[in-house]
Amino acid sequence: MNTRHLLAFCCLPCFATTAIASEDVDSNRFTAERIFDLEYADDPQISPDGSTIVYARKSMDKRADKVVSDLWTIDTRSGSQRPLVSGQGSSSSVRWSPNGDRLIYLTSTNGMPELRLRYQDSGESFSLAQLEHAPSAPTWSPDGKSVAFSMLVPDERATFAKPPKRPAGAEWAKPVRVIDDLVFRFDGVGYLPKGKSQIFTLSTDGGTPRQVTRGKNGFDTPQWFGNGSLVATGNEAEDAALDPIESEIYRIDLSNQSATALTQRDGPDFAPIVAPDGSRIAYRGYDDKLKAYQKTNVYIMAPDGSAVRNLTANFDRSIDTIKWRPDSKALVGQTEVDGIFTLVSIDISGNVRTLVNDIGGTALGRPYAAGSFSVARKAGGSTPVMAYTKGSTDRPAEVAVTRGGRNSRQLTQLNEDALGHLDLASIEEIKVASRHDGKEIEAWIALPPNFKPDGSFPMLLEIHGGPHAMYGPYFGAEIQRYAAEGYVTVYANPRGSTGYGEAFAQLIDLDYPGKDHDDLMSVVDALLAKNYVSKDRLFITGGSGGGVLTAWAVGKTNRFAAAASIKPVVNWTSMALSGDIGRLVSRHWFRAQPWEQPEEYWRRSPLSIVNNVKTPTMVMVGEADWRTPSWEAEQYYTALKVQNVDTVLVRVPGASHLIARRPSQLIAKVDNIMGWFEKYDPAHNSKSED
Repeated sequence: MNTRHLLAFCCLPCFATTAIASEDVDSNRFTAERIFDLEYADDPQISPDGSTIVYARKSMDKRADKVVSDLWTIDTRSGSQRPLVSGQGSSSSVRWSPNGDRLIYLTSTNGMPELRLRYQDSGESFSLAQLEHAPSAPTWSPDGKSVAFSMLVPDERATFAKPPKRPAGAEWAKPVRVIDDLVFRFDGVGYLPKGKSQIFTLSTDGGTPRQVTRGKNGFDTPQWFGNGSLVATGNEAEDAALDPIESEIYRIDLSNQSATALTQRDGPDFAPIVAPDGSRIAYRGYDDKLKAYQKTNVYIMAPDGSAVRNLTANFDRSIDTIKWRPDSKALVGQTEVDGIFTLVSIDISGNVRTLVNDIGGTALGRPYAAGSFSVARKAGGSTPVMAYTKGSTDRPAEVAVTRGGRNSRQLTQLNEDALGHLDLASIEEIKVASRHDGKEIEAWIALPPNFKPDGSFPMLLEIHGGPHAMYGPYFGAEIQRYAAEGYVTVYANPRGSTGYGEAFAQLIDLDYPGKDHDDLMSVVDALLAKNYVSKDRLFITGGSGGGVLTAWAVGKTNRFAAAASIKPVVNWTSMALSGDIGRLVSRHWFRAQPWEQPEEYWRRSPLSIVNNVKTPTMVMVGEADWRTPSWEAEQYYTALKVQNVDTVLVRVPGASHLIARRPSQLIAKVDNIMGWFEKYDPAHNSKSED
């Protein structure tokens, strides 16, 4: 690796690495600074008539070191595109008016959140309202005269004392923070403002937003039901904080602002959408069986909450997002199927069929299944016209359009200038029988440009988080970086991963980490059997749930030359009592509190087997991570240090659980991992000795 990249971008302690042999080779590899060249498409919104797509074009601002989002339009017939909103700060959540003559979108001006409306004929835009807090999920009324959105409504903070008046110009300490909520911090946000999300409506002529809900626990994801009422997600139970996944669908009458629950089962019901003809409401949810993973189904019901039917009871995959087809006779859903992100048609009889199997590409850093789509509201009828993010192994997300899943056309080429001339890793799929029970485990291998199966290459096992998540054959900047530096990089979907059915995902229920370790080691064995890699040059890393499994692996085996556990949980007791999703962990992952089953919490904590570790192990965490707080990494680092195991603690200033959110953080994460591995690579060390 070229050390100038480390000096230019890393704000963390760095480890020296070997430069690629020549500048000619370097110029054709995916080097560190190329991260700043990447772009990707997100949230493509197709106009009601199917003629135009507006999408978020995301790129890297090198000076500000962040991802920025501009809005671009594409003519679906000619494929021509042009900027719509750019250079004004990131813009997002663009939505078409019912007749396609206007757009609303979220942005910011002078650091303040803003909801703007744009006229398509003139290109003029204006701010609909001055807002103190960021709105979310804006949606048009059917007549185009109003929008609805959710927004924080602050509560008064608890206090037990009134401080004396501060003298003018005095610099006193910040006032104490009194906390009385169960969840008071959240990852990516920090300490939560005191308040609840409520629903507002606003005239598209501008003015003052009208608050239409005042629920004690709040409401979100509003959708219009006609022009006089809304449906939304909420939970008005007295003990709502104790059950973090519980929610119901409510109908909100705008004439009197009453909220009526349309669902009432034990389990989450959420994200309602109203059929174009108003005959049905579709939503997602499941009966809560207190499992770590439960399949999310698609339901429909009558406008009064009656006649509920589960449309996907016989489809053994969770549905992530749904949109109605224009004729109201079917929905389009987004789902994970055997490593592939997929769009499916779900008709009102419950028949499910595949429409598109190349959606994805928006995760960018690692090859998670992630993407988005929209359906034209007027065009297509029973053959919907859809815009979606197209994923592939060698490019981040592009915009594509399809009619009913047929004749898909890619409309953008956002990265040809940055990636088209490079020698990228080729991706090979393998399926391996687990050494535990023979279950099939799917994995992908990123092969370096100069790869040959001679058993000499170093191997890097990269483990996904979640643990209920899914990798797939998608572009990952981190994977490409590893491969560019010569690592045969393998990533897998061990048991517990989503996309392979509910039973497969539940194989780690009350047993995580557990036999998923055997699945991963079986993948490593397969690469050795193929003579792809050297048994002396094996390395392991992973983030979040992958960090857990990395820490678990080095407590179970000494086969790895070095490891990097990124943002792990190493002590389930401290995580359950201090992480932002701690209540979910105790209620669904353990089904007991730490003081009720301390032995079980300890059994599944990597800290319980840290005495076995001999592998040199880096531990890395964001200093603002509230999902797997920094003291998890610190506990593991200290435990290794007092046992004289080679270790280093790498802290990323300002980083949340999404540790590589900023481009320089992604570079620093990957380059420090590779620098650590190279320090313990036998091949590198033997060359140094020579």
